[in-house]
Amino acid sequence: MQQSAANALTPSSPEERASQTDSTKTPGGSTQLDDAPPENAPENAPETSSTQGSPHQTPSPTGSEETPAPIPANPNLQIQLKSEAGRLLLRLPPNPENSRSLVPWSDLWLQLKQRLNGGDRFWQPQTVVHLVAGDYLLDGRQLQTIAEALEEAQLQLKRVYTSRRQTAVAAATSGYSVEQESAVTLFSQASTVNGQALDDPLYLQTTIRSGVEIRHPGTVVILGDVNPGGSVIADGDILIWGHLRGIAHAGASGRSQCRIMALHMQPTQLRIADKVARAPETPPARYQPEVAYIGSDSIRIAIATEFSRVNLNRSFG
Repeated sequence: MQQSAANALTPSSPEERASQTDSTKTPGGSTQLDDAPPENAPENAPETSSTQGSPHQTPSPTGSEETPAPIPANPNLQIQLKSEAGRLLLRLPPNPENSRSLVPWSDLWLQLKQRLNGGDRFWQPQTVVHLVAGDYLLDGRQLQTIAEALEEAQLQLKRVYTSRRQTAVAAATSGYSVEQESAVTLFSQASTVNGQALDDPLYLQTTIRSGVEIRHPGTVVILGDVNPGGSVIADGDILIWGHLRGIAHAGASGRSQCRIMALHMQPTQLRIADKVARAPETPPARYQPEVAYIGSDSIRIAIATEFSRVNLNRSFG
């Protein structure tokens, strides 16, 4: 290696209808539920929590024609599709963990369809979309549903920003670029301090294909390969149980003690903190597990079996 310095429920009787939440008909024919309890309901009546489901489970409004529910007046509960800093962003409303769902998946799906089917299409065909999911929890099926809706509108889902580990894993497994950050620093100018504690490790069992980028503020463990054109950027260590043929950047926030490990080390580029190294033009005759680390102010490679046990006597990330 060469081194170089460098980073709904339908009531069956009138009595049941009277006991449920009041509703009002909108001019468009859809039913808008009022969160306030009925007049005769006890003050401490338990709340009914919303559950997430697929768009096919969305309750249809009364009538023969399916009419989307109106978009909430509160902008914090709305999907936003707008151009920002040269990128087309699809922002989801907040859905904090361990709290009542503010916007259930069925309502989110109707909002998305209404946004995309609106008359004002300000984007060019095949524009790349960055999904800013924040703390909204999405699984692989829901991500695929969003991607298909965007594709019908001639848009391409490319990258997912999230503060939820489950969403990050689902997005990476589905083949999208992922950037996992805390809800506070998502799209903010907050600086990273070297002494700041790392996030828990991100474990992925997938192949990172060309054009896919994984970013995580902690250690990344991949059970699979990183293909040429793929990249992994971590504030902690990077461990690849497979072939590393793409780009790996460990210690991205400046931690020079971080390491990159792979069973088959053939990277396009290695970076640790601010140091950069590239693979030699002539590959070795035989590959074996190796460890990349900073030694003597440059990136060095050592065979894993020969790497000092003292150097490995620490907790990763």
